[in-house]
Amino acid sequence: MRARDSEIAEPYRRPWYRDRQARSLILFRYLPWLAVLSLGWEIAQLPLYTLWKQATPAYMGFAVAHCTVGDVLIGALALMLSLQMTRAHSPEQWRRARIAVLTVIAAVSYTALSEWLNTVALRSWEYSSLMPRIRLGEIEPGLSPLAQWLVIPPLALWLAFRLPRRASSKWIGG
Repeated sequence: MRARDSEIAEPYRRPWYRDRQARSLILFRYLPWLAVLSLGWEIAQLPLYTLWKQATPAYMGFAVAHCTVGDVLIGALALMLSLQMTRAHSPEQWRRARIAVLTVIAAVSYTALSEWLNTVALRSWEYSSLMPRIRLGEIEPGLSPLAQWLVIPPLALWLAFRLPRRASSKWIGG
């Protein structure tokens, strides 16, 4: 049997990145939800950073847009890593809880490092006195950026699976 024949005979055995439904779910359902939820979170946590009182509205708008794009990249890469780690195939076969937990772990890990890098090593930004902090060994990242990843990716994934298939097929010409 040729490789192509085996793909047709076993469509559920294709890895997630070769599965049209998986790509569609990620691109047209998960990522838009992730972007909208991240945008809301970034706006809501502005008072937790010093730029809330020190920056111009234009710069705050830029910072929110910049951080939201970064959040989408982090969330997308964390999901892809979790799909690889679980050897996921088509979305119907995804172990959703395991994928959500691995996505959270990857995103929180990266964010803890990024927060330390940007608040301590590079001093790119600072927390305001309103930011609750959590001690993780020698670092003390803000709680809000870490909590974001406990809430948003699992919620975006849940919403992505709840969006009717017919609605998402309009976006991809299906």
